[in-house]
Amino acid sequence: MRLGLDFDNTLISYDTLFRQVALDKGLVPQETAPQKNAVRDYLRQQDREDEWTRLQGEVYGGRILEAAPYPGMRDTLAHIATHGVPMVIVSHKTRYPYLGERWDLHAAARSWLEKHGFHAEDGLNWQQEQVFFELSKEEKIARIVAQQCTHYVDDLPEILDMLPDTVHKILFSPDGNVTPKAGWTVMSDWQQLPGLLKLA
Repeated sequence: MRLGLDFDNTLISYDTLFRQVALDKGLVPQETAPQKNAVRDYLRQQDREDEWTRLQGEVYGGRILEAAPYPGMRDTLAHIATHGVPMVIVSHKTRYPYLGERWDLHAAARSWLEKHGFHAEDGLNWQQEQVFFELSKEEKIARIVAQQCTHYVDDLPEILDMLPDTVHKILFSPDGNVTPKAGWTVMSDWQQLPGLLKLA
């Protein structure tokens, strides 16, 4: 077994942060729900797509360290590691935002992993070589295959759809609002993952 993991909206939750940054900038009303899609939908209804694009750059770049890990994620990965399961993060992420300040989004994501103990000896103790940020979806898929992942967790059905059938596809859907395809496994909570992998 070799476990592959997405990063954005899988390990890390941006919902509350998107709302907060949008409020800080006066882009959305106070009653906007603390969900990334609620912020996106509001701005698109206002025909402010460029503001949405700039907002993403700020959240994924300058303010990423304010984003929370999904509950139970770190403890679950630590538990899986005790079973000797090799793990990698493979994420599709542009290097710089399309609009706004020129944050290095790869470096920002790696800083978040550092903050949450992924590379600390007294944390998860991962090597830098276990983390891959790819510039396109196609390169992401190629990396997952090259890493010989037997299982892969992602929140985007379109990514799981692109993977070969040799990979066991696990859809992370904390809200339960995404319909999986036949043969996929659905994970709504990180604490479910060891059981889905048939680990004790």
